[in-house]
Amino acid sequence: MNQIELKALAKINLGLDVLGRRENGYHDVRMIMQSVYLYDEVKLEKTEGPGIGVVSNLSFLPTGEGNIAYKAAQLLKDEFQIDEGIKITLNKHIPVAAGLAGGSSNAAAVLFGVNRIFRLGLSKRDLMERGVRLGADVPYCIMRGTVLAEGIGEELSVLPPMPKCTVLIAKPPVSVSTKVVYEALDAKEITDHPDIDGIIEGLKDNSLEKVASCMGNVLEQVTVPMHPVIDQIKREMKEAGALNAMMSGSGPAVFGLFKTRTAAREAQRRIREKSLARQAYVTSIHSVRRNQNAD
Repeated sequence: MNQIELKALAKINLGLDVLGRRENGYHDVRMIMQSVYLYDEVKLEKTEGPGIGVVSNLSFLPTGEGNIAYKAAQLLKDEFQIDEGIKITLNKHIPVAAGLAGGSSNAAAVLFGVNRIFRLGLSKRDLMERGVRLGADVPYCIMRGTVLAEGIGEELSVLPPMPKCTVLIAKPPVSVSTKVVYEALDAKEITDHPDIDGIIEGLKDNSLEKVASCMGNVLEQVTVPMHPVIDQIKREMKEAGALNAMMSGSGPAVFGLFKTRTAAREAQRRIREKSLARQAYVTSIHSVRRNQNAD
């Protein structure tokens, strides 16, 4: 095998709580992650030269060591002393720096692809252990599906699958720094925590309504005041029929859960018409079939 083409899926957070800050600067979190069918296309090819090349459809994306996909390839090349070169082509559709784990998902795809085309023999668990060195979301992006993430995001527990529904994702034209958001959160007392256990109960009951009603993201307390457009998008989604709408990760992307694609399309039309977000995508939940014997 000399090349492989992969889909790097975006994630949304059905629930995101921050429990505290560690001395090393990382935060203890309790999150429920869900992968969706909004994805980047990642192509890996062996090359004769020894280096790593990254090309992308986005001109502003770094293509050297500043790109996490490059770092993922370098990590395995160094460990396994791979002499051949690797060309990584990123055809990106997931909004960048939006709270949707696009970069982490690209890195996960590269780890998976390099393992496959160079026949390194690493299990999924092996890849996840290496992925956490690149970023806290990378192990989840290898695992995918409906998952409880704890610790700094690397302690993952499989949950019952999310009930099927239509998802609308909208990214407003604003930039959010994850570092700034967490620093602002550290500076205030958190009094309103999301109902993570309620979401888990909803998943166990296969109740979309229960999951939606318990959704919450503690980071909204600092990001929304910085960027009120996030609240405007949430309101448009709910008025168009979303069971609930919420910011994903540290933002600024917002997602809404809908029972019908028609209602999601109407919300998408309203959001674009009012110029709240040009990047607005109607998609669906991605479920993973778990093999009990899989690693």
